[in-house]
Amino acid sequence: MPAADDEDKAVADHSGLIATLIFLSHFLLQLAVLARVLLRPHREPASRIAWVVVVIALPVAGIIAYLLFGEVNIGQHRAERLRHAQAQLPTLQLDPAHAPAGMRPVIPERHQHLFRIGESISGFTPIGGNRAALMADSNAAIDALVADIDGARDHVHVLFYIWLPDHNGRRVAEALIRAAGRGVTCRAMADDLGSRAMLRSAHWRRMAAAGVHLASALPIGNLLVRALTGRIDLRNHRKIVVIDDWITYCGSQNCADPEFRIKAKYAPWVDAMMRFEGPVARQNQHLFAGDWLPHADDGIDALLRRPLPPPDPTAMPGVPAQVVGTGPTVRWSAMPQLFEELIYSARRELVITTPYYVPDESMQAALCASAHRGVDTRIIFPARNDSWVVAAASRSYYAELLEAGVQIFEYPDGLLHTKSLTLDGEVTLIGSANMDRRSFELNYENNILLYCPQVTAAVRRRQDSYIAASRLIAATEVAGWSRRRRILNNIVAMLGPVL
Repeated sequence: MPAADDEDKAVADHSGLIATLIFLSHFLLQLAVLARVLLRPHREPASRIAWVVVVIALPVAGIIAYLLFGEVNIGQHRAERLRHAQAQLPTLQLDPAHAPAGMRPVIPERHQHLFRIGESISGFTPIGGNRAALMADSNAAIDALVADIDGARDHVHVLFYIWLPDHNGRRVAEALIRAAGRGVTCRAMADDLGSRAMLRSAHWRRMAAAGVHLASALPIGNLLVRALTGRIDLRNHRKIVVIDDWITYCGSQNCADPEFRIKAKYAPWVDAMMRFEGPVARQNQHLFAGDWLPHADDGIDALLRRPLPPPDPTAMPGVPAQVVGTGPTVRWSAMPQLFEELIYSARRELVITTPYYVPDESMQAALCASAHRGVDTRIIFPARNDSWVVAAASRSYYAELLEAGVQIFEYPDGLLHTKSLTLDGEVTLIGSANMDRRSFELNYENNILLYCPQVTAAVRRRQDSYIAASRLIAATEVAGWSRRRRILNNIVAMLGPVL
């Protein structure tokens, strides 16, 4: 019996030692993760606090969640390929004082600082000599795009976050097949997550067989391996079209039907797309090439070394415009800085449309300050959002915005997907970026900033059409929300830095 007791005691001691080592290892790992949270650069205090709470409150799940989603990391190998691609591209600095007369941007001094912010992000100076037209609706945008592809003589480049194999998606694919068939160089890229249905479809294979050069942006590959080498949810959210180095499109619209059948209950998707003719297309070309080169070194950079086409005399002085491309490998806080600079620059009127509003503290403060100083500040959201998490988080900010004097409208006739900002009836920002943390930190986005009262008036008319169809949210309505609803909204908003 004593021998059996000694054996049991040895087993118990061994088990206890293993348990102690496991506890100690986990404790040291937890400390290491907490230290990484606290030392990680470019992180807001609210984000640090949120992650510290998660890692402490959920000792195992919290560590795993942070390792998978806590840092903006696209992977060392992918980051190196992107840096190499950027190094191949020529700079597109254009000194306005020495630019051809038709390309010199005429921008009032009161707005020039806005374009200096844009230049600090992408390195592109504003350029004149452009025409810009706001498309009537999503189907009209596809009609124009297909017509432009059918008229292409040299090259067509397209990139979409979501490209569906539906009616409009197939129309663009067929136009690319036709263009490739007559000798036009066609390059098409789609995000590997957002466009997975098209990338795995017969239409994609038909384009490849027809000679269209294809690539998937940020390919996921093996989920387990990808999760260990970089974040899966860092996506290419851009919508870029460049045709013959002279025509380009920019806006919120993906390559799909407005009925958006993968989320049909929120349809129609209500988008705004702008078509440009002029030298600003070269800047979108540069952005596309930077996304394309990591996947295929096929000489696309040579296009960017060609002299800019001469300006069209009938377009002079034209619309001064500037491409602003942001993303997790571009400088930190680029997109929110541009938004905030625009908001703080408003003197008379500020109108914004965005489907997803999960701001950081400084952006929320900027909008409130705009209304407090007497600027007519209006913001339009969809009444029904395809993400209940984002909808709840957005509404947690309503009370403060309304108290400051911001007018909030909710659009009921589909998912208002337009991302637009107009400033004092003169400046417009249009593109792919939402006013949420995903667009600020995680997604690759592309926008165009322009100065033109006439073009801005067209965008304002579109914004007014949204407002006319929307419901004005009253402070009394928000104050009447149940305590349960307000608690849920605030909890979701608290998790914003984590989500």
